[in-house]
Amino acid sequence: MHLFRIFIFYIVGLVFLSLKKSPTISFIRVDLAGAAQGTTWHITYYGKDTVVRKWEIDSLLAVIDSSLSIYKPYSRIVAFNNSTTGIIIDDHFRRVVKKSLETYQQTNGLFDITILPIVEAWGFGAKPIDTLPDSTTILSLLTCVGSQYLKLDGYRLTKLKPCVKIDVNGIAQGYSVDEIAGFLEKNGIVNYIVELGGELRVHGKKQPGDEPFKIGIEAPSDNDFVSHTIEKILLVDSGAITTSGNYRKYYESNGKKISHLMDPRTGYSIKNEMISVTVYAKDAMTADAYDNALMAMGLNKAMKFVEKRQGMAAYFIYRLSNGNTADTASSRFYNLIQH
Repeated sequence: MHLFRIFIFYIVGLVFLSLKKSPTISFIRVDLAGAAQGTTWHITYYGKDTVVRKWEIDSLLAVIDSSLSIYKPYSRIVAFNNSTTGIIIDDHFRRVVKKSLETYQQTNGLFDITILPIVEAWGFGAKPIDTLPDSTTILSLLTCVGSQYLKLDGYRLTKLKPCVKIDVNGIAQGYSVDEIAGFLEKNGIVNYIVELGGELRVHGKKQPGDEPFKIGIEAPSDNDFVSHTIEKILLVDSGAITTSGNYRKYYESNGKKISHLMDPRTGYSIKNEMISVTVYAKDAMTADAYDNALMAMGLNKAMKFVEKRQGMAAYFIYRLSNGNTADTASSRFYNLIQH
C-alpha cells in the first residue's frame, strides 16, 4: 500500500478543478469506482458508448488477487510461500516476478520481493504480532532475504532456500493499474485515467474538449483528517505516476517511528532524509517498482539514478537538517508541471 495520495481532480469525492466544456458532444464520459486490494479504485474514460463496466474491472482485479495477494489464502503467492522448493506460477505472477528480478538487479538489491519475513516480523504482513523483533531475530531473518535465492524458469518459480518468502506489494498495484489500462485499450478506449490506491496511468485527453488530464500531488501530512495542500499540478497525456512515502503507514514504539518501508540490507525501516518520492514512467509497474527503491537510496543517489534513465522522472520531498521540509525534482519531471 502506498502512502502518498495522488489526487485526481475530476473524480467524484476528490478535489475538482474547473474545466471549460466544449458544446460539441461526440463522447460520453464514464466514471467507474470500486474497492480492491485493501484500497479503492477509480476509472474515467471517454467513448461513444459504455463499453467497459464495473463488474468487468472487479473480475479482473479478483483474478490478479488470486495470483498475487498474500492476504488470500488460496492465492498462488501464498502457495509459493508455503512451499519448500517452489511452484508453477501463472501469467500475472510470472510478469510481476520477472519485472521484480530486473528491478532488483538495477537497484543493487534495494528493491527485493523476498523481504516478506522482515515485513511480517515488524507487523506489516497478513498476521498481527505480539512483540517486536530483536537484533538477533532480524539477523536470522536476513539470511532468508535476497532475490538471488529465486530462480524463474518459464512458469516454474524456484526458491533456493525453504525459508524464502515473497511479497509483491511494492509492485502489484502498479501492475494492476497497467492491466486495467490494457483492458480498456483492448476495448477501443484511448482516452482514460486509471487510479488504484493512488497509483495512476493516463492516456489521451479529456473529451470532447481535448484538454489534458490534471493530476495534483499533495503535501505530506501525518493527519488524514486535515485538509491537504496541493504541492504541484501535473499535465499528463500518456504514462504512469506512482508515489511512495514513509509518513502514514507506521507505528511508534519506545518513541521511535517504525515505517512499513523496510531496507532489505538491514532489516529495519528506511532511515534517511526522504519523505516521499513521486515517479513518472511509461507504465505503472515500472514506476511502482522504483519508487520504494528511490526512497531507500536517499536524495543524492536517487536523483543521479533517475537522471540516467530516459524513461523516468521523479519528484522528491525531503527533510532538511534543521527539520524543515523541501522539495526538488529531476530535470524531466519539470516538463510535467503546470506553470
